[in-house]
Amino acid sequence: MRLNCFSIYSPIIALFISTMSFAGQTVDILLINAHLLTMDAKLTQYPRGFIAIKGNEIVGLGPQAQAKQFSADKTLDLDGDLVLPGFINTHTHVSMTLFRSLGDDVNDRLHSYIFPLEKEFVSREMVYLGAELGNLEMLKGGVTTFADMYYFEDEVAKAVDQIGLRAVLGQTVIKYPQADAKNATEGIAYAESFIKKYLHHPRITPAFAPHAPYTNSTEDLQKIAKLALFYNVPVLTHLAESKKEQAEIAQRSDGLSPIAYLDKIGVLNNNLIGAHVILANENDITLLKTHHVGVAHNISANIKSAKGVAPIVEMLKQGVDVGLGTDGPMSGNTISLIDELNQVAKIHKLWNKDRSVMAAVDVIKMATIGGAKVLNLDDKVGSLEIGKLADIIVFDTKSPNMTPIYNPYSVLVYSAYATDVKHSIVDGQLLMENRKALTVDEHDVIKRANEFSEKVKASLISQGKSIL
Repeated sequence: MRLNCFSIYSPIIALFISTMSFAGQTVDILLINAHLLTMDAKLTQYPRGFIAIKGNEIVGLGPQAQAKQFSADKTLDLDGDLVLPGFINTHTHVSMTLFRSLGDDVNDRLHSYIFPLEKEFVSREMVYLGAELGNLEMLKGGVTTFADMYYFEDEVAKAVDQIGLRAVLGQTVIKYPQADAKNATEGIAYAESFIKKYLHHPRITPAFAPHAPYTNSTEDLQKIAKLALFYNVPVLTHLAESKKEQAEIAQRSDGLSPIAYLDKIGVLNNNLIGAHVILANENDITLLKTHHVGVAHNISANIKSAKGVAPIVEMLKQGVDVGLGTDGPMSGNTISLIDELNQVAKIHKLWNKDRSVMAAVDVIKMATIGGAKVLNLDDKVGSLEIGKLADIIVFDTKSPNMTPIYNPYSVLVYSAYATDVKHSIVDGQLLMENRKALTVDEHDVIKRANEFSEKVKASLISQGKSIL
């Protein structure tokens, strides 16, 4: 019987052809010679690895030896720099960057500074400019996704669209008259219109943002919860943040805590993201876990306002999804998230009188995949895995404060500065390269923000208020 030579060698030929085809795969961006912290379920690291990006997705990653399978339009040789998923800021008020550093040490800051300033200055123009400045700060500090609550949130969306970050944007609903709505009914209508407009945006997730349980009626909170489930969008709110809130809700609900009250009225669910959650007891934590409520932990804002330390260690033990947030730039002052890492690790060690709690790796988890879970985006972002969206940051490891590196998680938590972020990629697009923002004129934004600040200074001086 005669043997067909092709049949004998066809498996080898097929493998060769397949390999050659794969080797010739062209991608848009190739990161090589990187120290990858994937933040996947196994916390896989590649001390010398690569990532291949095509379109907005990660299509390859692994040891550096496998990078030869790809060719790219743009290749960045990172020479050992740290690469990880972009940080996720789960709670902020980004446009308030324009009021940063005012009233920082004043007891009644909310009523003496914030509310009067907002009443006078909040407008579409102010919100857009503040969002430009805040987006720029977050971009340069390694944040690729953020959750925001404010007024005229469609203006924040415009800034996000321009600069290129990913965001969950909540239109504020509150029972008091504001610049964009006279009451909660108008606020809900505004929010619903905003949600319809951005519901299918590739990088923007629109949301309802009832300010807090005590600043909205039971009926309005229930209405928002139903609408959020109908549109399948998040609900962002301040929750269990202060003793004032605790007392008012207890009076409204015959002694219930804010979390127990929300459970009773039927608005605790997987769509809800509670910011702060400082005053939470064991029963509250159980309710959060049972209803899969996400928690945005804002350590810097909480300790600066002297409100207390949230029981995050216990929440994590119970399996509650916890991410990190900065709160607004008048509360925590910086919104790049990197400053939160150090504070979270140290304060919880002190609070629990246990040096071993809140290990560095757990802090980085909260800043990445944990935040993604809180925002219900963990199927898309939060870890470096094939098929996930390419939201990636690169930390320069050549600075004195980043040298040497024994434990990369510890270096990021205890040693890194925002200025160590070298490159930022969101949705497969390079938004910052070698510290240069590519989608926005940084100097122009800062110039216009300083011009706005002169108006604020003049107003405060005319009222006899200190700006120091």
